[in-house]
Amino acid sequence: MIDFPEVIDIPLAKLVDTIMDWLLSNLAGFFDAVGFLILQVVLFFEKIFLYVPWFVIILLVGLAGWKLIGKMRTGILFMILMFIIGTFGYWELAMRTLSLVIASVFFSLLVGLPTGIHMARSDRAQRILQPLLDAMQTMPSFVYLIPALMFFGMGKVPAMFATIIYAAPPVIRLTNVGIRTVDKEAVEAAKAFGATPNQILKDVQLPLAKPSIMVGINQTTMMALAMVVIGSMIGAKGLGMEVLLAINRIEVGRGFEAGISIVFLAIIIDRITHSLSVKK
Repeated sequence: MIDFPEVIDIPLAKLVDTIMDWLLSNLAGFFDAVGFLILQVVLFFEKIFLYVPWFVIILLVGLAGWKLIGKMRTGILFMILMFIIGTFGYWELAMRTLSLVIASVFFSLLVGLPTGIHMARSDRAQRILQPLLDAMQTMPSFVYLIPALMFFGMGKVPAMFATIIYAAPPVIRLTNVGIRTVDKEAVEAAKAFGATPNQILKDVQLPLAKPSIMVGINQTTMMALAMVVIGSMIGAKGLGMEVLLAINRIEVGRGFEAGISIVFLAIIIDRITHSLSVKK
């Protein structure tokens, strides 16, 4: 009576395995095409960051900190943080990590912004997507690696796939919330002047919802960066790989240098994206 009865069994694992087998058998070509597209985008950003000289990137980061945040000392701080990453010997790995983050954010926004807009326009879509977003955010990120490996094998692509699933929900949620909380009087005024739904979205709702949407982009970017260590477990090279190697070899100093480099990147990305959310 104490133990749960064994006869009551929901074969969810078998069902999921059956679905995965069907997808791999019937949609292999589709996943190959998606994997190729994702890889090309990652390589595009990677070539840019690795081709541009290190001092140019440092100057651009400092300029971004100064102009976007409005404080010269912030720009100087960003330049110092980027320079320190280089002194650790992790410049190339940091650029590879940055490429993965930017590419994953690009795809997350490509999926997330239209989805958030659709949720804001449809109560039914919101009811359907809300639990899916809850699952995407609360499911352990390691679980995403299993189907990613099955669909795309080892390397950058499965790491990107898992990162996109993990990082997309914030921008979807906050785009939905931002549009839904736009002043109804502003929307009604636009309708009174004969604006179409698309015009209302473009000229009224999106501009007024911009702060909320930009906060969503900020959170999506930070969650993508949080996946770099997990992505390294399936072959995504970058700072996360250094952390993983340090753990395997119990090299505390190496792990600290790689970890603090990730923190420096996170600080710079967070401050820059946050400044975009508060700008009028």
